[in-house]
Amino acid sequence: MSASVKESLQLQLLEMEMLFSMFPNQGEVKLEDVNALTNIKRYLEGTREALPPKIEFVITLQIEEPKVKIDLQVTMPHSYPYVALQLFGRSSELDRHQQLLLNKGLTSYIGTFDPGELCVCAAIQWLQDNSASYFLSRKLVYEPSTQAKPVKNTFLRMWIYSHHIYQQDLRKKILDVGKRLDVTGFCMTGKPGIICVEGFKEHCEEFWHTIRYPNWKHISCKHAESMETEGNGEDLRLFHSFEELLLEAHGDYGLRNDYHMNLGQFLEFLKKHKSEHVFQILFGIESKSSDS
Repeated sequence: MSASVKESLQLQLLEMEMLFSMFPNQGEVKLEDVNALTNIKRYLEGTREALPPKIEFVITLQIEEPKVKIDLQVTMPHSYPYVALQLFGRSSELDRHQQLLLNKGLTSYIGTFDPGELCVCAAIQWLQDNSASYFLSRKLVYEPSTQAKPVKNTFLRMWIYSHHIYQQDLRKKILDVGKRLDVTGFCMTGKPGIICVEGFKEHCEEFWHTIRYPNWKHISCKHAESMETEGNGEDLRLFHSFEELLLEAHGDYGLRNDYHMNLGQFLEFLKKHKSEHVFQILFGIESKSSDS
């Protein structure tokens, strides 16, 4: 890989050393892959040829006032800090709306950093200094007050393409995550595998991050549709729930799950949900009706 990626990985290791010195107790910094740092060191030393998986971890922060905990989920792209860091903060003491506002504030703050600047430690400090107001506003939301100004939210719809989706445990995980995050859409199993997820931007991005872990190969977000809304986004939804989509397959090769889904049926499904335009984006071919 290029020297810039290696330079980025060296900086990431430096930042991880700082984090472990700041949070020395066991369990405070939880790596998604316990071998992640070792693999990066081997890659930099030249004893590993393949680019190692990205560093992903969760830091549990204890906020003193009020006495609450925040889990900060962090993903370092290979070119971080020269590209944006992926962050998401969550707490059981925050409702969805307040968690949404907290992450908007955090993302806005991190956006002020210049490329090449390490910012995980700064994000932690920002949460420690600023998160109290988000917990406080949750307590005030039910108190009588003058009419609040509508809050603008970003409604997102992501179209995700995978070479295939077969495994039962993976299919169950996708459905469970979709229902937990209050998003709508579908997961078409088979070959290819297609996932559509729609809802508030933060929920969709968390869905995308969660299902990709630990290292789902041959999967990509082919298209994303973003809209601003002052409401709950219900009028923007094309789907009413998050469900598995099962279509007929072309062929079944013995014990292997190597079968192709009926794309004609899939096109008709997209038409019913006002999404025919996505067919060409996903497959690179113009859509044709199944009866033509």
